[in-house]
Amino acid sequence: MPVAPLFTPLHLGPISLPNRIAVAPMCQYMANDGCASAWHTQHLMSLAMSGAGLVMIEATAVSRRGRITHGCLGLYSDASEDALGAVLDQARRVALGGTQFGIQLSHAGRKGSAHRPWETPGGSLSGSDAWQTLAPPEIAHRQGWALPQAAIEEDLDQIADDFRNAAVRAARLGIKVIEIHIAHWLSAAPVPFAAFQPAPGRLGR
Repeated sequence: MPVAPLFTPLHLGPISLPNRIAVAPMCQYMANDGCASAWHTQHLMSLAMSGAGLVMIEATAVSRRGRITHGCLGLYSDASEDALGAVLDQARRVALGGTQFGIQLSHAGRKGSAHRPWETPGGSLSGSDAWQTLAPPEIAHRQGWALPQAAIEEDLDQIADDFRNAAVRAARLGIKVIEIHIAHWLSAAPVPFAAFQPAPGRLGR
């Protein structure tokens, strides 16, 4: 009986997967200042044992400011790199031969400084728990959420550097598949798309 295509190897450039099953990134909101915890060890080990050819690590912030919540995973410090590396060491020991681990690098933009999904009252944090979010332009993620600071060219340059630095850290951990997530820079509000276009100049290219 022929093998179903789903279970045949897949070659993506230099990456070879033992099958075509991929586990999508799933936010856990269980990190400590961006550092993976024992929860992540259990989570990724269970996914590694699933037999999937590719396991994507949850949305991982490229900076502290780029997190959605205080519990979001990050890859922006030596501590967060070491913590994720320790989790991956355990997950790889139980993974199917050839399984690859990818990572989704993200910046929360206007959706940042928020409560975890199960926390009340939800929405933006307040008081000392909150931080100033950043996005182009100064439009809230949703009605009632805090307004982000309008990003300027220097801010975007820094965020680009943050993505590059996080990618370097991921490569050091042996991660060969990286997905970029910047959807939260947009807004769910019914604002004309033109409102999100940067001013003419280098940012408008």
